[in-house]
Amino acid sequence: MMPSVLLMNEEHRYIKRMLGVMRGYCQKVLRGEEVALEDFHSMIDFVRNYADKHHHGKEEDIFFGYMMGELGLLAEKLVKMGMLVEHDLGRLLLADMEAALKKVEAGDEDAKLDLISNAMGYTYLLHRHIDKEDGVVFTFADRELSSEAKEAIEARYNAFEATEEAAASREKYVLLLETLEAKL
Repeated sequence: MMPSVLLMNEEHRYIKRMLGVMRGYCQKVLRGEEVALEDFHSMIDFVRNYADKHHHGKEEDIFFGYMMGELGLLAEKLVKMGMLVEHDLGRLLLADMEAALKKVEAGDEDAKLDLISNAMGYTYLLHRHIDKEDGVVFTFADRELSSEAKEAIEARYNAFEATEEAAASREKYVLLLETLEAKL
């Protein structure tokens, strides 16, 4: 398996852990327990900057481009009509979750339902999305891409991961995840 794929699998494990945190917080809201609403902001920050910018950014800017460029129509359909649509749907659910959170913070008790439904919609979407990437997309690409494409992907991933920004992002968001997990 390509080292970049193994890295994406590892990042998926962190993302799934955050999905568990979101679910746990939603359960607390549903039960009427007091929750620190700033923790929802932290979850949104994690999703926007780690799951989407750091992780999905690499997929979209590097991995998927090589797949579509080299593997033809099947890869193009898989990426454009599957993975990218789901990335965009996740962004919409996250934006709606943030809007609902702002309403809850302003005292709108009914918006708690919107907060929960958008957060849970996001978790359901991402669980299925990650399972497809790990079980189908990445294994297909690893099996079908040429060695030249794989080498190019690895070089770009290594260059990205070697930046201070990537290292700082990884460290910051893994720590944030662990902090939120400890509050559940």
